[in-house]
Amino acid sequence: MDGRITRRQLIKGGLAVAGAAAAAPLLARSAAAAPAQYTVNVPDLPWPAANQIVAETTLPTFPDAKFDITAYGAKGDGSTDNTAAIKKAIDACNAAGGGHVIVPKGTFLTGAVYIKSNVDLHLETGSVLKFSGDSSKFPTVLTRYEGIECMNRSPMIYAFKEKNIALTGTGTLDANSTSSWNKGTDRAYLESLVAKGTPPEKRIVPGSGHTMRSAFVEPYSCETVLIQGITIKNSMFWQLHPTLCKNVTVDGVTTDASTAHSNTDACDPESCDHVVIVNSNLGAHDDNIAIKSGRDDDGRRVNVPCQNLVVANCVMNGNWGAITCGSEQTGGIRNVYAYKLTVKGETKFALYVKSNTKRGGFSENINLDSISGTFARSIAYVLPTYNSQTGNHIPSFGPFTITNSSATKCGQMAFNVSGLSNSHVHGFTATNCKFTGVSNTTNTLKYIDNLKFTNVTINGKPI
Repeated sequence: MDGRITRRQLIKGGLAVAGAAAAAPLLARSAAAAPAQYTVNVPDLPWPAANQIVAETTLPTFPDAKFDITAYGAKGDGSTDNTAAIKKAIDACNAAGGGHVIVPKGTFLTGAVYIKSNVDLHLETGSVLKFSGDSSKFPTVLTRYEGIECMNRSPMIYAFKEKNIALTGTGTLDANSTSSWNKGTDRAYLESLVAKGTPPEKRIVPGSGHTMRSAFVEPYSCETVLIQGITIKNSMFWQLHPTLCKNVTVDGVTTDASTAHSNTDACDPESCDHVVIVNSNLGAHDDNIAIKSGRDDDGRRVNVPCQNLVVANCVMNGNWGAITCGSEQTGGIRNVYAYKLTVKGETKFALYVKSNTKRGGFSENINLDSISGTFARSIAYVLPTYNSQTGNHIPSFGPFTITNSSATKCGQMAFNVSGLSNSHVHGFTATNCKFTGVSNTTNTLKYIDNLKFTNVTINGKPI
């Protein structure tokens, strides 16, 4: 952090003067000094509504108090179990009214870390949180596994119903050792419990004979969350999974694609409101950004959409969608704005929207601008028959817009967009786009109302 007053700060400062009793200072100190007010640089966006989302998404603020985990007995030798010491530092920080829990240079072995309200867990340069292979260090907590609420082993970093929290700094979080216990894909077991009407608090996974992986960083039902600067390595499952949260900012985060295991989406906002994801290098062995809102009957029980999201100035290095909606979108997805994304590697789609008549839900007002790079398959893939699952819950898609975007490769067709005969896509627009290296110039465009292409070329020829 360089202490500059950003556009976002100016907007927030104006709002604070107009309507808040106490405004946070506009100028922040450097990250090394553990600033009282973190800042985020967000580019001007081409949609007024997106700029408004940024202005409304509040950042946490903290007192300058510091709580170094080594003062509470932590040892950065890579082998001492620091679970209790880190908890003591967080508890002390919270009890004192908040501040920064400092993880200094060194490798600190730990179990699950629970962040409390008004606490910033700050990893200094050269610090590593090495998560344990001892499953007993990860208590059973309320979580969502692939869109279904249950009681499972804690994510590596977790918070529940906390406010004003952060995970910041330039250190690394490494989950490689959790591979001994952090495994399993037995979602069918959870689905059987949902069908029986078993409430979430009794859908207990550990000890059931079934196993399901735990996410890496998961604030759950929290408000005003910042995740900034850190690097995540050796993830076993979804990497950043804010769930049922309000005011979430992800800034300058690196998720390491080279060490990610299968199904390791980089960031999965689920049933959240006001999410800003910027300036990040999002590596994954699955989707880069996967927006979700619950699965099937359990998603309908919770019935909370994921809405008002901005993704900007990011590198996308996963192997499925840069921006994916679903398939767990039963509660619905709306108002998504993605800007200046650079796609690299074997990412299959810029926009991937998927549901079916079992899942239902909706994806509406999804907008991409200034997306560039190579695509293993298509620019846009909209699929209302995902995995051929059927039921009585018809999904609703659109409108979608893609503007000012380009590609130097599409391994299949540029556009593969379909609605249903009884649920057309409610608008699909592409404007000022140039796509070259497209293998199949015959697009699939079915059951779409208000389809419009303006100044769009594929291999040099206008649509």
